[in-house]
Amino acid sequence: MITLYDCATAPSPRRARILLAEKGAPHETVQVDLRSGEQLGEAFRRINPQCTVPALVTEEGPVLTDNAAIAAYIEARFPEPPLLGRSPLDKAEIAGWQWRVEFEGLLAIAEAFRNSSPAMVGRALAGPLDYAQIPALAERGLARVQAFFAMLNAHLAERDFIAAGQFSIADITAVVAVDFARVVKMKPGDEHPHLRRWRAAMETRGTMA
Repeated sequence: MITLYDCATAPSPRRARILLAEKGAPHETVQVDLRSGEQLGEAFRRINPQCTVPALVTEEGPVLTDNAAIAAYIEARFPEPPLLGRSPLDKAEIAGWQWRVEFEGLLAIAEAFRNSSPAMVGRALAGPLDYAQIPALAERGLARVQAFFAMLNAHLAERDFIAAGQFSIADITAVVAVDFARVVKMKPGDEHPHLRRWRAAMETRGTMA
């Protein structure tokens, strides 16, 4: 049985959780309490020395510790419905948009949040090492999030999905990014009608918890 090490309040494991739900992949879930620092404890370090979630224990035994590896594994194990694309061009388009949403969206929000939140003092980057906050990076992150919302709104003007005319891993990552932005007090507004329409449509899938 596949086992997902999850945290119900964190964005990164939510991506894996939605992926598994969309695939209908049977699995067990173990919650990791990030607020108490459980991910830094010796027990979890034995599972994932990177001290991050998600971590997916495969049926074959190896542990996958990032969303890219988890998506590749789950897509191969459960090919229907395809979330990374069918044709070579669709696969390329989805991969490109997945990259943009992750780096221009999720990482921008994380940059703003982890460099400004009092709860993240000394923990500006996830993982086993401590890093000091840099306030200027928080300011830059907020500007990047604004640009991300504007870009995604324009992109969705005549589209129902982020890439390749289908629901894909890029939509999953974008949902998580848009929702995660609330931690830096940002959300799509009246100036983002297409982004808001798309987000409302994603909610009807019933897998976005």
